[in-house]
Amino acid sequence: MPESAVMGQRKQPRRTAERILEATLALYNRFGEPNVSTTLIAAELGISPGNLYYHYPAKDELLNALFDRYAKALEELLEAAGAARDIEDAWLFFQMLFELIWSYRFLYRDLNDLLSRNRRLETRVQRMLTRMNAALREMLQALGRAGVLHMADEQLEPVSTSMVVVLSYWLSYEYVRDPRHALEPARAGQALARGAWHTLNLLVPWLEPGSRAHLHTLAQAYARTAHTAHTLPTP
Repeated sequence: MPESAVMGQRKQPRRTAERILEATLALYNRFGEPNVSTTLIAAELGISPGNLYYHYPAKDELLNALFDRYAKALEELLEAAGAARDIEDAWLFFQMLFELIWSYRFLYRDLNDLLSRNRRLETRVQRMLTRMNAALREMLQALGRAGVLHMADEQLEPVSTSMVVVLSYWLSYEYVRDPRHALEPARAGQALARGAWHTLNLLVPWLEPGSRAHLHTLAQAYARTAHTAHTLPTP
């Protein structure tokens, strides 16, 4: 058998596993993880349930594999938090963070239910929140060194924690506001703009005046781009 054919056979399982994850992510994001069965995933891909079980013998393994992908992308993004030098850097960071959260929105939509059923996920999410909090403190400290933010050291922890809370539950809030439409892709721009705005708005009391005004300019510009019907408040 030609070497290329052998290599193709070796690569096929990996490609199938990736296809399964991509289809699972799309279905989970659309319908919510509790509402998607492995049978539905197999049907969406046009493969047998046995083929799916070959790669992922249990539904929890699909969830853990998707979280692995999310955690890797999140860590790469969080490493940039301490490099923020101005409010525009911070705005871009939070936009990217919300876009990543949106890409795995099923995790946040069903978070409490998922944690109650998956012990491994529970401990990993706890570590993720701790890591996110630390990265946001690094950002606040970097903005302080750049003269953008004037915040006492004792305020760093409560403010970074508040930011993590907004990041973690913003999509749930959006869903409660409009359950029929909030998590549809057409509404993504609006949801992300509002989330980034409200997260960064927590810094307004400590921002120097020029940065405060620039934050408002950035928020209004993005709101117009996203065609949001909601008016963002003035800082």
